[in-house]
Amino acid sequence: MTIDWRAYETHGFWDELITANGRARRGAGNLTRMLAELTDEELAARRTAAELAIRSMGITFTVYTGEGSGSIDREWPFDIIPRLIMKKEWDNVSAGLAQRVKALNRFIDDIYHDQKILDDGVLPREFIEKSKEFRIECRGISPPESVWSHVCGSDLVRDADGQMYVLEDNLRVPSGVSYMLENREVMKRVFPELFGDYVIHPVDDYPRELAACLRSLSPKRSPQIAVLTPGIYNSAYYEHAYLANAMAAQLVEGSDLVVDSDDKVYMRTIEGFVQVDVIYRRIDDLFMDPEVFNPESALGVPGLMRAWRAGNVALANAPGCGVADDKVIYTYVPDIIRYYLGEEPLLPNVPSYRCVDKEQRDYVLDNLEKLVVKPANESGGYGMLIGPKASKAERDKFARQILANPRNYMAQPMLLLSTAPTIVDNPGKPGAVEGRHLDLRPFILSGKKTYVTTGGLTRVALRKGSTVVNSSQGGGSKDTWVVDLE
Repeated sequence: MTIDWRAYETHGFWDELITANGRARRGAGNLTRMLAELTDEELAARRTAAELAIRSMGITFTVYTGEGSGSIDREWPFDIIPRLIMKKEWDNVSAGLAQRVKALNRFIDDIYHDQKILDDGVLPREFIEKSKEFRIECRGISPPESVWSHVCGSDLVRDADGQMYVLEDNLRVPSGVSYMLENREVMKRVFPELFGDYVIHPVDDYPRELAACLRSLSPKRSPQIAVLTPGIYNSAYYEHAYLANAMAAQLVEGSDLVVDSDDKVYMRTIEGFVQVDVIYRRIDDLFMDPEVFNPESALGVPGLMRAWRAGNVALANAPGCGVADDKVIYTYVPDIIRYYLGEEPLLPNVPSYRCVDKEQRDYVLDNLEKLVVKPANESGGYGMLIGPKASKAERDKFARQILANPRNYMAQPMLLLSTAPTIVDNPGKPGAVEGRHLDLRPFILSGKKTYVTTGGLTRVALRKGSTVVNSSQGGGSKDTWVVDLE
């Protein structure tokens, strides 16, 4: 048989399917037995079926090459062994995510209004004033329901103790939800029989919930919704088109929209101008409106901020919400929850060090070989130092960067990220099953109500020993099953 679970090695990491003594975790028995019964040829046929499904469905992502060609589209890398999470555990995680996003939205609203949290000294005022994502242009604006981040993707990791931690929050333009949805469709084609063995909670209601969330931002009964994309060369364009189609919304670029003298947004159509009431924007703040931000932006819509400030269009996510996306502000989220909600956090942060604090900075500088150092506002795994895998020259360079701008850096211990069985092609042994590190990105919608996906996008570091899960840097993906036992 292809897979012998007794020979599977967890190497001291918490594995999502297999315990340290080689047994299936609770709920995973049917899955591991079924996989072990497949021959080499049968397992290869299932992998081929997944690849064909991805190709026929056109599931791609864009990688910037940094060369003359600019970017290339690649087929979505997918592993056919799903990740399982028990529903009882997920209920606790879901409650923690809803609590977290509720507090963060209150924080953002406060920052752009009374700034009580700064007056009360919960975090230093200079952290906001020196934040790259704080938009003075948003002061005094009150979006519907006082919600600024309508779509949040929080990254979760599990450490060696089995505890789930929040690694970071993505509150600006989080991506990946389309791949969560497509992963499920691929799995239904490849392993239809497993959906009879398990009660797997669905994820395909997300487009409907997103559309409902966006509609709730407008007082109109049937508002016109548009998805604003930077265009076909954006790395997440596949997702923009997917979600617009799934919501029956309009997919538009900046050149398709115009703000008239009445401070309303209109969409150009072959039948004339049509007013747009809600924009799900997938472009960064600084490119949204050349009247207010980058005057050379060809991606945005001149006057869009005027229309938003006048209340004539709703923007999701609202500009300025990235002030809570800052990785240094992340270290204060437990305090933010206590301040606004009067509750203890249900989900813990990863222990973190603020380089702006001299005592903590000294510890970081003395222990760079043990820590992961992250810049405040980068994403996608870029711009950070993985100390245990870095050279002395790289650590010395980062030390100089920290000393030059301590506000821009925070550090965390190198987590022993959990693993999951993943099919890999080793030299001379294609189709081997080995543990690979992973994380999880659930999506939280906030409007008149809060919705948390049942599971999320599991991203896998396909390179042996790597903890970098981003697809742009060699990562892949798995379907995430939140299951009840019958």
